[in-house]
Amino acid sequence: MNRILPVLSAVMLVLFLASLCLFTVDQRQYAVIFQFSEAKRVIKDPGIHFKLPFVQDVRYFDKRIQTIDENMPARIQTIEKMNVNVNSYIKYQIFDVEKYYKAVGMDERKAVDRLRNTVNNMLRDEFGKHTVQDVISGKRDKVMEYVGKVANIDAERIGIRVIDVRIKQVDFEPSTLNSVYERMQSERKAVANQLRAEGSADAEKIKADADKQREVIMADAYNKAQQLKGAGDAKAAAIYSDAYGKTPEFYAFYKSLDAYKQSFGKKSDLMVVDPSSDFFKYMKNPRAGSAK
Repeated sequence: MNRILPVLSAVMLVLFLASLCLFTVDQRQYAVIFQFSEAKRVIKDPGIHFKLPFVQDVRYFDKRIQTIDENMPARIQTIEKMNVNVNSYIKYQIFDVEKYYKAVGMDERKAVDRLRNTVNNMLRDEFGKHTVQDVISGKRDKVMEYVGKVANIDAERIGIRVIDVRIKQVDFEPSTLNSVYERMQSERKAVANQLRAEGSADAEKIKADADKQREVIMADAYNKAQQLKGAGDAKAAAIYSDAYGKTPEFYAFYKSLDAYKQSFGKKSDLMVVDPSSDFFKYMKNPRAGSAK
């Protein structure tokens, strides 16, 4: 028992000295060894490392990607002088822990405020150059890409790399919302009027073309009808001439009957004619021409 106690004491002493000299670095952390508040060494690799007891101490910095999520939206004005409330988030990562410590010390809030102010200022500048439509959908990706690049240039001065900057939400103020609705209505009305005008113009064009085609078709039909009528009349005249040429007396008789019909069509018709004239030749003697 007397031998065990010295051994245990020695082991305890060794463990105590080891706790003062040795420390572990997690793979999610950077470690900086300070000696009298001065950074002496930066450790980036995980594992067990050595420090001087009582003289040096270790401080840890997170190397994972961090997120700055805005709780209060920034009030920003577009090129149209419309006010919008913009919620955004920033993802960043410490890449140069020594530069980061020199810039902000152990106060992470300073780095967060600097990044937030840089991004909000860039958003105000870029929104001020674009319309509401651009920043909502049209050119939003390009705007955010540019904001991220500029923010990263400033962040690198304090040992931070900006991974991404994104807009979560864009809300219109009531006055802006009414203005947007009115403009949308105006734009839709303008489009509707333009479509109506184009439709009316097309309708007039179609109607004029149809009228033109109708006139052409009617003229062609009339010409063909006249040609057919002329050909029919010529053929009929030829048939009549041939028929009457064979029996001239019958032709005279037929024409006389037609004259009687035209002359005595009504009871009120009155004629003063010599009864012995040739006009009544066939009425007196139906066979007047057959004696020849």
